[in-house]
Amino acid sequence: MPNVFLLSPASLGGTRAKQLTSPRAQFEAALRYRSEEVVMIGEAFAFMSALYFRGKIAYSMHFGGMENTFVITPGFGLVPPDWRITAERLKKMQKVDVDAANRSYARPLRESAHALAARLDGDSKVVLLGSVATGKYVDVLRPILGERLRFPTVFAGLGDMSRGGLMLRAVRANIELEYTTLDAPRHRAAGGTGKMPLL
Repeated sequence: MPNVFLLSPASLGGTRAKQLTSPRAQFEAALRYRSEEVVMIGEAFAFMSALYFRGKIAYSMHFGGMENTFVITPGFGLVPPDWRITAERLKKMQKVDVDAANRSYARPLRESAHALAARLDGDSKVVLLGSVATGKYVDVLRPILGERLRFPTVFAGLGDMSRGGLMLRAVRANIELEYTTLDAPRHRAAGGTGKMPLL
């Protein structure tokens, strides 16, 4: 099966989250949020997080597809990109701190990661498109997924906007990035150029 991609969540307390939920907002995602249809998490997070999440969702859908893309959510664990964000779900997510020590966050993520691990075949890799420099995702996922858990090698030392642009270019070029294990350095070495490779 293709690689499985886990996408870190967007910030739920910023200006763009308030714009999405504003009763006066007239853009498509906001109108869907207020409708019976309700907005999908992939679309909502792409709006909230701008370039970074837009790059992650485009990249994972291109190289893994809907069935192999999951979004990490505070309080709900791993959900598919078409999972719907209701007002109740959003309020719950906003109250849950993304911290491996927070049971309300870690328990549902751990449970859904176990369910994912149970359906993987022997050669499947799980690629984390998110921060690996801290333990907020890795400390929960790595004990369950072990050596299957990878991250893009070029992510080390890059900021969010650079990562987002890099993934969008990879999609346009149809060139999948290289992945490495969590044993590899997760920060760019001192004295590095800080430049992104050109795809």
